[in-house]
Amino acid sequence: MSKLKPSIFEGAATAIITPFKNGAMDFEAMGRHIDLQIAGGIDALVIAGTTGEASTLSHEEHCELLSFAAEHVAGRVPIIAGTGSNDTAYGIELSRYACDVGYDALLIVTPYYNKATPKGLIRNFLATADATNKPIILYNVPSRTGVNIPISVYRELAKHERIVAVKEASGNISAIAQLFAECGDAFDIYSGNDDQIVPIMSMGGKGVISVVSNILPQETHDLCAACLAGDFKKGTEMQLHYLKLINALFCEVNPVPVKTATELMGISNGELRLPLCEMEPENREKLARIMKEYGLI
Repeated sequence: MSKLKPSIFEGAATAIITPFKNGAMDFEAMGRHIDLQIAGGIDALVIAGTTGEASTLSHEEHCELLSFAAEHVAGRVPIIAGTGSNDTAYGIELSRYACDVGYDALLIVTPYYNKATPKGLIRNFLATADATNKPIILYNVPSRTGVNIPISVYRELAKHERIVAVKEASGNISAIAQLFAECGDAFDIYSGNDDQIVPIMSMGGKGVISVVSNILPQETHDLCAACLAGDFKKGTEMQLHYLKLINALFCEVNPVPVKTATELMGISNGELRLPLCEMEPENREKLARIMKEYGLI
């Protein structure tokens, strides 16, 4: 299959955490974390995604975070703004703001809670694409939103010139294989699950939008680079080597464990916003033990 639309990035993009301090966003810690990511070889950054606790940010905070990150990254790597919403008009407002402050692309999640029909999903994504001027990555994560993007919707959205990629976090490898078969020439497809990087890249995927790369930027980049070079033996070895750590980072709902991991590594203070809260003691102890096994703490 020949790709007909330009790629936003190839390799590993970090769905970066949003550090907080005493209830407010901690921009000093955010800047340090961005710099560590870029120094670690990360290929792109996603700001205000699920891992960034975007759903807890006020409109003003969301815009302030997007603006700060764009200015701090300063073109060193591609930046992608999480601007999806269950209110299409509000999502468009955020998306336009991200375009104005210099984002390279938009990550648009399926509207959550509303449980839109296929027709509603199509209209939502097309309305956003038509109202903005940057490439769009569709984000399919039914475990979070309660809605799966069916292949019929993908087929229709593939026709739009600015809908160029998909972050697939459904976990359904059979459905993802069907997506490659039917729309692989219209979309770049990224794994949305750290435990499925190699399977998805082996079918032609361009990389991952990752949680584990918050603490392993270089290793996640290297895993993707191996797959992009066709060395799936090395990629598989790395995927399996880090599987225990990846699983530990999802023993509670994301981003609770990864924020705890960044606290243990001194990257952030681990503060979360309600309704998210600190890990259960036994899970925190397990995570710390596994991180020690990998030499992270």
